[in-house]
Amino acid sequence: MQGSHAPQEPIVGPVLGIESSCDDTAAAVLAGDGRVLAEAVHSQAAHAAFGGVVPEIAARAHLAYLPGLVADVMAKAGLGFRDLGGIAASSGPGLIGGLIVGSGFAKGAAMANGVPYIAINHLEAHALTARLPELAVDATFPYLLLLISGGHCQCIAVEGVGRHVRLGGTIDDAAGEAFDKVAKLLGLGWPGGPALEKLAAEGSPTAFAFPRPLFGRAGCDFSFSGLKTAVANVVAGFPAGALPRQVAADIAASFQAAVASVIADRAAHAMADFAERHSAAKLLVVAGGVAANGAIRAGLLAACAKAGFRFAAPPLKYCTDNAVMVAWAGLERLRFGLVDGMNVAPRPRWPLAELSA
Repeated sequence: MQGSHAPQEPIVGPVLGIESSCDDTAAAVLAGDGRVLAEAVHSQAAHAAFGGVVPEIAARAHLAYLPGLVADVMAKAGLGFRDLGGIAASSGPGLIGGLIVGSGFAKGAAMANGVPYIAINHLEAHALTARLPELAVDATFPYLLLLISGGHCQCIAVEGVGRHVRLGGTIDDAAGEAFDKVAKLLGLGWPGGPALEKLAAEGSPTAFAFPRPLFGRAGCDFSFSGLKTAVANVVAGFPAGALPRQVAADIAASFQAAVASVIADRAAHAMADFAERHSAAKLLVVAGGVAANGAIRAGLLAACAKAGFRFAAPPLKYCTDNAVMVAWAGLERLRFGLVDGMNVAPRPRWPLAELSA
């Protein structure tokens, strides 16, 4: 999957995108110029009862809902499969069962209708989202990406399609994973991020002196496991049962403040590193579900202002897992003639560095 980094054709498409890497089943159709013609998503609520995503349940749900979603978006777009310039599907990283369902459907449809298949790296799809025409962000390569979600926490220099340099990442838990685990400790259910942020609004961010792992250290790696453990130890110090509301709110606010300060600090180090590589490029793009958190955004905005960087965050629907980003990444890759054979297997682990030619 190699090719020149100079586009061969300015316009391709339309492209059908399929997303099934975790617990959201999604499909979208984009015109060749990047306009969103149709999109649909089915969020799987069944996992809430288990406090997290159950891979087997997720895979079966993708199998049940994906054909209908694809039929809906194709009808809304007014297209048949043979009208497509390509079919793109998330092929990793992610839960292998869901990846098999989505990529298998995409390959079958592509093969049956004689259109190209594009295997999309889920992380690259996030990385390229800021370039969607409707967002009107000047995201000319290169730019810096901060991806913060339940499964990923990375700082990436996005230098082109298929050209990404990982500057740093989590050495244990991702930020979203830490939010979910702390929310569970506080009895907030799953997914925990939005509920924890809401509860934190009632508390004091200085009530508990939680640690800020790696704060001020060189580089831009992240660590949240120790912070999560510190919260667990505080909760364990109270009598069994539900915490008093104010105590829970103070813990939530103090935890959120610790995460926000760590992310802002790590982003500041990433911007300094990125500026040494690309002195004229001054854009930080943040993506992933955790990017919706208000305290984290405020910290990143302040860090960008201090570093002289512009700040861009796609709308939440494009920060979380979605098929629009998959279709857009397919368009970006098709413009370079980057298509895949039917023998390309989905991968639960797929580092961005392995995309580079």
